[in-house]
This record gives sequence, C-alpha cells and structure tokens, in this order.
Amino acid sequence: MIAAREPVFATTASVRRLMMVVMLTLLGELAGCAAYRPGAFSPRKGDEIVIAGQLVHTGTRVVLWLDPGGYDAYRVERRFSPLEQSSWEASHADVRDLSSPNRYNLRRNHLTDEEIERVRGGGWDLPTLQRVVDQFVLHFDVCGTSRQCFKVLQDERDLSVHFLLDLDGTIYQTLDLKERAWHATTSNSRSVGVEIANIGAYGPNEKNPFGQWYAKEPNGRTRLIIPPDLGDGGIRTKRFVGHPARPGPIRGAIQGRELVQYDFTPEQYRALIKLTATLCRVLPNIKCDYPKDAAGNVIPNKLPDSQLAQFQGVVGHFHIQSDKVDPGPAFQWDYVISHARRLLKGGETRAKSAR
Repeated sequence: MIAAREPVFATTASVRRLMMVVMLTLLGELAGCAAYRPGAFSPRKGDEIVIAGQLVHTGTRVVLWLDPGGYDAYRVERRFSPLEQSSWEASHADVRDLSSPNRYNLRRNHLTDEEIERVRGGGWDLPTLQRVVDQFVLHFDVCGTSRQCFKVLQDERDLSVHFLLDLDGTIYQTLDLKERAWHATTSNSRSVGVEIANIGAYGPNEKNPFGQWYAKEPNGRTRLIIPPDLGDGGIRTKRFVGHPARPGPIRGAIQGRELVQYDFTPEQYRALIKLTATLCRVLPNIKCDYPKDAAGNVIPNKLPDSQLAQFQGVVGHFHIQSDKVDPGPAFQWDYVISHARRLLKGGETRAKSAR
C-alpha cells in the first residue's frame, strides 16, 4: 500500500509546483501589461538614433526629425522659405537645382529582387540593413552651423545626409538609416553620412571666411563667432561659446593640395566618438578603422576604385571623390577612432578635449 501511494504523492507535488509556476508567470504577464497601459507614453532618454525603425542609444544628445526643432529630410517642401512658397511646385519653379521632391531613395545594393520588393514599402529589418551598410562617411558642411547646412541641403541643393553634427555637439538625425541619403555619390548605397559643422578648408592664398567665424580672446584662445546674418545659428545650447580643439589654423595636404582649416570643437569630437562607436556596434560591417598608408597615417586622397570598393569602415568624403577635401586636414582621425574603439571594448572614454 505504501509503495502504491508514493508515486501518487510525488505526482501531486509536481502538479502543485507546476501550478505555482503558471500562476507566477501569469502574474508577471499581468504586471507587464499593467506597466504598459493603453495611452501610456514610452519615455525617451534624448540620446537615441533610429536604425531600421529601432531606437538605439548613443550616450550623447540627439534630436530626431520627429522632435521639436529637428530637421526632417522626408518632407518635400522647403524648410526655410515662406510657408506659402514652400510647396514642391513652388520650390521647383523657384530653385533651379531642385529637380526631385525627394532628397533620398531606396538602398538596393546586395539586395535580391524579392528583398527590394519587401523593403521598398518600408519593411526593413535590422539584419538586412546590417548586411548592406559598411561605410560611415565624414563631411564638413562649409556652412558653419547645422541649421544653415540643412537649409542648403533641403532648400537649395537636392541633397541629404543622415546626421548633422552642430558646433555644440548636438546631433540631428534627418532620416532613418535604412534610407539611401544623397551625400557621397558612389558610396550612397552602402553608407551612413554625417555633416559636421565647420566653415571648411582653404588654400593658404585663397580667400576664406575665417575672419567672420573666428576671433582671438585676450587669453590667446580662439573663439567661434557666428556671423550676424545667421542670428544665433540655431545652436541648441543657449549662450554656447565654442572654441576649436586647437587654437590656431591647421595646415595639411588633401588630394595633394595644401590647405588651412580650423579644428572642430571638443564637443563635436566627443559626440562623434559616441556616434561612431554606436554605428560600428550596431552595423558591424562598418569597421572601427580608417584608410591608412604603410606608416599607419590616414591616406589623404581619393582611394583607388578597387580599394574603395573593398574598404569597410570610416572614410572621409575625400576618400570617395577626388574633387572633395572634407573633413579636411584638421580632422583628428586617430583621436576619434581610438576613443571609439575604447567604448566598443566597454571602457570609458576620457575624450574631454582633443589636441
């Protein structure tokens, strides 16, 4: 009798344990549902970028095209013209260089016909995007501020870029990274692009706008000034006073041309380091590296077509086109990449100032 009852007792205990697990699971699910009541808002941290519809943290301030004060490259109208003159029809009539209502299109490289049909309606998933994007292209905007840059791209030139990086380190995202932005000709289909606010690089004897943008402080530091016709420049940080990471103009050769340029701000470098690390982690075909010569220095000119086709990583606009020199001789390649690599390895970056 005892031997007959023992299995029954064991089975009953097992059933009780199973019922307890089921009850706890249901309670957990109910608690989860209670945490997401209909109409509840999902909070954001303010550092997210959008990659194939997913919000991804960067650790630095980001303003999306969805946010107040953002720049929306999905819109077909001009952003800064009078409203009654901003429609595509009026814009096309007023601005000769505007030939298309859209400033972006579909990435098609390395996609099958079936995949193109799937994603053309917006149905991108992250693994597909990870497969086709393998370059991060750096530009300087020659506009000085991100607001002015977006005005030129959207209102005047039929161009677009995924990110704008302003003087104070604020990043503006204008398009989901699934979109093929128009910023780097042959690399558009495979790349993500950023326009970094900087007035540009010029030949030593070439007329330049440095006198309108930079001034010496009594302590010898160089201070950024925004020309009066640009107002406050749209800088998001109120009363922001910017300084180049290095005080004097930097000389160097790009495409065999001797050029002079003021450096980017420490705030821009800090934000770019975090953006670079984020992109290299989420889109792993973007290797955290840049084109180097045998001595380990950045290659300062256009890459041969075969080398460009094979390169996966961070590139300058000048690596893609022989008529471009951005991001210029002042850009600190090793500083950005070394600190981005440190973040990727789980360390903290001490990128308080670039030198």
